[in-house]
Amino acid sequence: MIPTLADLLATARVVALPMSTRFRGVDVREALLFEGPQGWAEFSPFVEYADAEAATWLAASIDFAFAEQPAQLRARIPVNATVPAVEAARVPEVLARFDGCRTAKVKVAERGQVLADDIARVRAVREQMGPEGRIRVDANAGWNVDEAEHAVHALAEFDLEYVEQPCATVADLADLRRRVKHMGIPIAADESVRKAEDPLAVARAGAADLVIIKAQPLGGIRRALDIVSQAGLPAVVSSALDTAVGLSQGAALAASLPSLEYDCGLGTASLFADDVADARPEGGSVSAARVVPDATALARLEAPAERREWWLERLRRCHSLITAL
Repeated sequence: MIPTLADLLATARVVALPMSTRFRGVDVREALLFEGPQGWAEFSPFVEYADAEAATWLAASIDFAFAEQPAQLRARIPVNATVPAVEAARVPEVLARFDGCRTAKVKVAERGQVLADDIARVRAVREQMGPEGRIRVDANAGWNVDEAEHAVHALAEFDLEYVEQPCATVADLADLRRRVKHMGIPIAADESVRKAEDPLAVARAGAADLVIIKAQPLGGIRRALDIVSQAGLPAVVSSALDTAVGLSQGAALAASLPSLEYDCGLGTASLFADDVADARPEGGSVSAARVVPDATALARLEAPAERREWWLERLRRCHSLITAL
């Protein structure tokens, strides 16, 4: 049952969260929050996404706010630190924000940078975390197959847990996986799952060893759980640079997975200078309990009037799309 637009607008709040460090080209993260019978939810597709894609995010948010969610199997979720594409000298400062995290995801293949920058950054992370720390890298499809193979060889000395979305296409991921299989470094698929018309294609093609899943882009917790079940691969629940409210949905998804073999990418609240609630990791984990935004924080972080109207109009368009289905 889809709520009316009036139901959503009645509690809608548009917020603008400042980032501590530029991440994914974002300095300020905007989101629209609303409350339903089950609690608060977040609608926050990135501003460049077209309405057809953004509507899937809205469907996920409506489901989280208005429908009962699957049973949770765990109360806390182990999470990784996230290291943006900063210069190596800033790595200690970034890692210090992630209390107790034993795993770090390091952004690589940043536009305007070169492999030497990635190597220096990953080396700095390894030096900070020591030999027992776990390091995974995320290229966001920034390499072609040859570049990715070269990069994996160059970064292998740092004992990588896995390489996330090194190439853009399923075929390229499969090719790369064959090339580096002898090295024992797994390949993870993110964009090839959440932005694909067929999120199971990567599993059928044998193109990945694990899948990265995100609640909003996949249409909600139930659909994400179904994709993981059909893929038959280990899953890592990750953030879409959500506010504390969106992270709560991700934590609920992670808490519902039958198996959780890897630390999740749900510690990204530590990348914000301010948030609607405190969802930062403590002792390397976050709570799976539902988040209620702080009224004072909602007022403090309220977006400017023109940005609020932009989001409300986007909400209207996407609501129209999902009600027409």
